[in-house]
Amino acid sequence: MVESLKPIKIVNSLAEMTETSSSVRGRGQKIGLVPTMGYLHAGHQALIEEAARVCDFVIVSIFVNPLQFGPGEDLERYPRNIERDMEIARQAGAGLLFVPAAADITPLDLMFSVDPGPLKDVLCGQYRPGHFEGVCTIVLKLLHVTRPDFAIFGWKDAQQFVILRKMVQDLNVPVELAALETIREPDGLALSSRNAYLNEDERGAAPAISRELAAIRDALLANPEQPVLPIIEQAKDDLNTLPGLRVQYIELTTLNTLRPLAVAEPGNSLLAAAVFAGSARLIDNVRF
Repeated sequence: MVESLKPIKIVNSLAEMTETSSSVRGRGQKIGLVPTMGYLHAGHQALIEEAARVCDFVIVSIFVNPLQFGPGEDLERYPRNIERDMEIARQAGAGLLFVPAAADITPLDLMFSVDPGPLKDVLCGQYRPGHFEGVCTIVLKLLHVTRPDFAIFGWKDAQQFVILRKMVQDLNVPVELAALETIREPDGLALSSRNAYLNEDERGAAPAISRELAAIRDALLANPEQPVLPIIEQAKDDLNTLPGLRVQYIELTTLNTLRPLAVAEPGNSLLAAAVFAGSARLIDNVRF
């Protein structure tokens, strides 16, 4: 049973956060962490609820990480609503909201970062240089400060989860990582804070991303030996004809090593896409 503080406690100080975690651990309770950039939605809520199911005390961190945004990306306009986040986190079973200041997590004299190696050079990483270094650096810092037993992420960000799972393995970080299935709207659109950017036409077109990925998966499962490239190229053409959509990539890789695949490997395949819907960059994937 989760310990839920009412009203939910908010901590900004790194030292207070670590002290609180030590106190919770001292009571023999298991700590769960849900790292977020805020503007919580039903997908985040599902992550918090899952953490609350397996842990005694759940921390939700909110930090819009400047290190994972590249030049010209949407750092300044990324949606924020801390009061709404507090209520969603509280209702989902969180006991504490950790909202550190950028000056504390990313000080101006920060020199060291985490290099994810070749896992960063494919899929989203090839279009967002420095992104996964920024993700890994901040997630590692959050793990050190909050000291959880368990941290949960979403499979929507599949490449991120694969990289973070390898990071905690290679660096011997004493935490269990898990990923929850992508939470979707009824029409199939993966939930994302960036969906708030979509206009009516873009929102109407965006569910085609998940439909195309599902169609590619089904075709490859029906005939795994067929080359994937012609099927992907047709899917790109179909998506690019829809209002406001522009495909950045659709690619097939192995699930754990992100090695590009020319044909499917059922049981070890990740089909991932990044598609612009107007100014919003939407990502989605299927695993099979």
